[in-house]
Amino acid sequence: MIIPAAVRALIEEGRLAHLVTIEPDGSPQVTGIWVGLEDNEIVSGHLRETQRKLANIRRDPRVALSIATGHPGPHGMEPSVVIPGRARVTAGGGADLLRQLAQVYLGPDVDFVPANAPDGFVTRIGAERIGGNGNWN
Repeated sequence: MIIPAAVRALIEEGRLAHLVTIEPDGSPQVTGIWVGLEDNEIVSGHLRETQRKLANIRRDPRVALSIATGHPGPHGMEPSVVIPGRARVTAGGGADLLRQLAQVYLGPDVDFVPANAPDGFVTRIGAERIGGNGNWN
């Protein structure tokens, strides 16, 4: 699915995303993550192999992201986008992606990831649908 321009703009604003993965017992696991875009995939960087979300994605690639706009909406509901999709974890590039995303989330010239950090991992999410509370088409 092609990510609509309004959703791409929201992602590029640097809003915190909530990633939902599925635990081995079927319960949801929710983590706040930084996200960016690479081609038509939503990406996030990770340094450690031991993160629960990575194990969950490797076992079951079904995920969902939720990103709120941070702006008031009608009826007291802040607009947010919900993106169910499929994820995969690739080795390498996590540290570089986190350095890049830190510029968006924390500000220009922020030195977030130490030079000696492991190369890490990148999670890549392909959107299957776009929904939520807002005009995302």
